[in-house]
Amino acid sequence: MKHQARGEFFSKLPLILAGPILQHTETESVTVWVALKQSCEVELKVYDTINHGTTLGNCLLVGKRSTFALGKHFHVVAVTASSANGKSLTNEQIYAYNLEFTAADQTKQTLQQALCSNNFGAVNISYFEHQKPTFALPPNRLQDLRIVHASCRKPHGHGFDALPILDCLIAAAANQPHRRPHQLFLTGDQIYGDDVADPTLWAASALGDALLGWEEQLPVNGVYYTPGQLPPGKRAKVATDAAGFTAGFSNKTEKVNSHLLSLGEYYATYLLAWSPVCWPSEFPQGRQVKRSRKAIRHWDRAVRDLQQFIYTLGKVRRALANIPMYTIFDDHDVSDDWNLNQAWCLRVLGMPLGRRVVQNALLAYTVFQAWGNTPKQFAAGQNGEKLLAAAQAWSASQGTDTAADQAIARYVGMPISDPLTDLPKFAEDGAVFILKRDPQALTWNYTIRSSCHEVIVLDTRTWRGYPIEQKAIAPPMLLCPQALEQQLLAPLSVQTEIPATFVIAPTNVFGLQVIDWVHNWQWRRGKVYSTDVGDAWNINTEALARFLTILFAQRQQVIVLSGDIHYSSVARLSHTQTHSQLKSVLVQLTASALKNEENLTRLVHTRLKQWLLPEKARHWIGQINPFEMMELSAKQARSHRSRTRPPLNPDWRCVLEWIPRNSARTPDFSADVSSLIAPWKQAQMSRWVWLQPLMFWKYRWFQEGKEVLGLNNLALVHLELENEGSSYRVMQDLYWLCSWYPTQIVYSRFQTQLRPNQSWFRNSK
Repeated sequence: MKHQARGEFFSKLPLILAGPILQHTETESVTVWVALKQSCEVELKVYDTINHGTTLGNCLLVGKRSTFALGKHFHVVAVTASSANGKSLTNEQIYAYNLEFTAADQTKQTLQQALCSNNFGAVNISYFEHQKPTFALPPNRLQDLRIVHASCRKPHGHGFDALPILDCLIAAAANQPHRRPHQLFLTGDQIYGDDVADPTLWAASALGDALLGWEEQLPVNGVYYTPGQLPPGKRAKVATDAAGFTAGFSNKTEKVNSHLLSLGEYYATYLLAWSPVCWPSEFPQGRQVKRSRKAIRHWDRAVRDLQQFIYTLGKVRRALANIPMYTIFDDHDVSDDWNLNQAWCLRVLGMPLGRRVVQNALLAYTVFQAWGNTPKQFAAGQNGEKLLAAAQAWSASQGTDTAADQAIARYVGMPISDPLTDLPKFAEDGAVFILKRDPQALTWNYTIRSSCHEVIVLDTRTWRGYPIEQKAIAPPMLLCPQALEQQLLAPLSVQTEIPATFVIAPTNVFGLQVIDWVHNWQWRRGKVYSTDVGDAWNINTEALARFLTILFAQRQQVIVLSGDIHYSSVARLSHTQTHSQLKSVLVQLTASALKNEENLTRLVHTRLKQWLLPEKARHWIGQINPFEMMELSAKQARSHRSRTRPPLNPDWRCVLEWIPRNSARTPDFSADVSSLIAPWKQAQMSRWVWLQPLMFWKYRWFQEGKEVLGLNNLALVHLELENEGSSYRVMQDLYWLCSWYPTQIVYSRFQTQLRPNQSWFRNSK
């Protein structure tokens, strides 16, 4: 966009570019994030309601904060409202909030005014006639708690976006504080820095420069390029050779042909993921921008996928305004394989462009995600506020303020570089190396507590431990020893009567047996990047042994929420101490992907997986000094002996079992499901309806696999007391658009007891 065109573009947009997004919410404070096209002071007011949320009551919490100018047309704030009179929120109530915007010239806009412009009509972000967003706090009783979680949302990914289903779930119970979803956890890959469709980069690159009002100078092999000089579809060599990224390895250059590089592109990609406002009204046709037939087909196919994605963004926007959202990054929020192993760190962080892109991605994550997760880190005088001030100064200087750039690197935790080699520095933590960073770096992990549950959110990307005595490509500890102490042991050591503990582990603790086989086979061959060898917890047995030992020393019942792997499942780990009667349980609930189903996940979704490679119970024994664990065969598990290697002196035993999913059901809420599918998509589907009887692989019977759900989905987690009233049953309902009737939402339920399976231990004696 030229400068004149940029001004004209933003003049047609509403004041609010994205948001409002409800984020960290507790009894004493509420935080709402919003991105604007101009500087404003934003006031947030939180109200109680009467008549089941239909009527606004008294104002209880108030807060004001001015936006940070992170670009000429990009102003962001996460404003927190708190009580000035000792008032607090309760667990049995629906609350509403409102925003007011005051510009530098003292003109004011209401929330509804700020959402609209001449080119954008009325925007509905409420479920009530008063047009205010609402929410409910987690309840007093655990059996009333409703948690939604999901991961991996790629705009041009295969299948329909599942996140708009959240809008249906909230709408169905908006006036019921015990039944509407209380919290949303996005457990990784909220955006994709790699694997970007060419049309997405075409939009994001132009939008990013327009937001900033200037063009970033990107260092490429001693020469500087602007984002516009690195066009969509032409970035594979730059991303791989100049930045060092590994996403394009194994002849997968299409993964990095349009890799995000500039700060503006990362900012823009978040805006495009969460709001329909900044998307172009139309895309060029493939023949206008591409030459080969294959490239033209890929462009046009991606445009169609993006148009379907954009069609439902209004529902996503409304949902995110009406439920507290918490997030944590995984690798694609930066780039595939981010910090996977020591070799990746040396390769990428040793290159100027690699460091620049990682820093840009972390700053964008800070602005769009971390600020709302932990608003206290960004309060006046805190390091988060200093980071935002540095980002503001760096943008005002058009990327020339070296001191501001260094401050950004320090606060986002960029690894310190050796001035002689330009390689990242490492520090020792026991038997592993960890990336060395400034002590002022922000903390990405955090804990949330209510009267009925606690949620411990782990950062498994920036605190990895890389084995000192092994190859640089060796699988790491996903949390180094000191990170396990700080992120897991410290919050678990808080004495509490809270009945349920949730742990957010962005990469699942236990995966399918076939995935473990592939990872170990690839590790032996030294091929670690094609299948993310090292991202699985159980490939580094010492790290997993430490994790389980710390976890079960403090809590006997734990629920782990994770994503990353593009299929959904439930597994239960029963754990017992060898020399005591103490028994524990870990229930792992995996939900993935929101929009990134693949041919392989579609296949394992069906009955074919359980026929050919059924999951069987897996047994381990482990010891504490030193930390180690080993897997036993079924025969060894029965005898407790192993001759395959020097036997451990076991301090504990555990068994993992996969929980089958129930047959798909139709939800009890009524929703205009056709509104989730764009009219042109419906027309396209109707042209092939006559082939439906021949598509046996789409038959309901074949699609009802029992082990995993491999289509795009969204998870709703809730618990209920079992008959005896002393223990809980965990249920994960996975909502998806079914393949045998594609305009129908269905859900598949996984359920299991939140207690150890005693029969496994009795049978093995």
